Amino acid sequence: MGKSSTNSKTSSKGLNFKQNILSYFANAGNAIIPELSKELTISVPKVTTVVNELISDGLVQDYGKIESTGGRKPNLYGVVPDSAFFIGVDVKHSHINIGLLNLQKSLIKVTENLAYKLDNTEESLEVLCQYINDFIASLPINKDRILGIGLNLSGRINYSTGYSYSFFFFDEQPLSEIIQSKVGIRVFLENDTRAMAYGEFCVGAVGKEKDVLFLNLDYGIGVGILIDGQLYYGKSGYAGELGHIPIFDNELICHCGKKGCLETEASGWALTRMFREKLKEGSTSVLSRNDTLPEAIMMEDIIQAAKNEDVLAIDLIARVGDRLGRGIAFLINVFNPELVILGGSLASTGDYIELPIKTAINKYSLNLVNTDTQLKLSKLGEHAGIVGACLLVRDRVLALI
Repeated sequence: MGKSSTNSKTSSKGLNFKQNILSYFANAGNAIIPELSKELTISVPKVTTVVNELISDGLVQDYGKIESTGGRKPNLYGVVPDSAFFIGVDVKHSHINIGLLNLQKSLIKVTENLAYKLDNTEESLEVLCQYINDFIASLPINKDRILGIGLNLSGRINYSTGYSYSFFFFDEQPLSEIIQSKVGIRVFLENDTRAMAYGEFCVGAVGKEKDVLFLNLDYGIGVGILIDGQLYYGKSGYAGELGHIPIFDNELICHCGKKGCLETEASGWALTRMFREKLKEGSTSVLSRNDTLPEAIMMEDIIQAAKNEDVLAIDLIARVGDRLGRGIAFLINVFNPELVILGGSLASTGDYIELPIKTAINKYSLNLVNTDTQLKLSKLGEHAGIVGACLLVRDRVLALI
């Protein structure tokens, strides 16, 4: 075997040691040398050498000595929080949220509610990229310290190939590569619901639970599935299309082109349609008194009206909650999860949607199955998407998942 081949293997092994130790710090927190040696099955001298190299690289720091039961006090080591950063971009139908996370999982900066219209056009993609570039330019850090950008989109996303099949599928080049060429940082695509689910799992509403369902209740409906603490993607990466289960016997055409989907009666689109219909039939609302045409009223307006105790908005959100509960009951019967989290825009209405959902779950799911299932509202709220996007990039770059 040639010397160059041997050197290459040695170098690769050294990089693996570095990555393993850095990943341990990032996942488990600060540690002493003997602990690292035991957990990673690497000799103490080798751990000491690699930790010193990581300190020289500016990625790890010595946090000083800690108390011990006897002998010399050991030094505690951990990551330098601001040695690396990750950007999360959460793309909604009417706005964009962007956030910056450091290596220690702290959200450093958030820019919310950037006005945006998600269209399947090159112009819409250009606006998205410009927002990302503007955000990067506003940061007081060197661009090379940003190790990746996580970008969430609704619909069918294949994260492993970087393709989006619902938006911006213009040519054969993966969307992740197209955006990367425009912003100059590696880009990771993810379905918005899965990213939100991961955020809640890591730093949100999830405690020790491992089998979790996260419901993204927005204009559409998606479910992020975690089985034994791992995101479930399915064979082609598109698992979680809850909104397109044919659950109703109606003649309503869904956005997917089929009839009777859950989304036709239990989604933001359904809520908006029903609200407009009620106004045209003569029902009153604070929104109708504002001289707003029914066609101009959107889901966000109805949610705000409900928070202001508008009776029509509250009644229709309860109706949507009842329909949603049927779909969630189906999921509980199939997956028997420990925890179901309600997230997305509609979840911000709190009890107005949660209580009807609970009632429907009790009515339509098997008692033996739902007894051990908790139902919670999202803890991260509007930040779930950007936090999840950042954490997915962080954990993939550090090879934690």
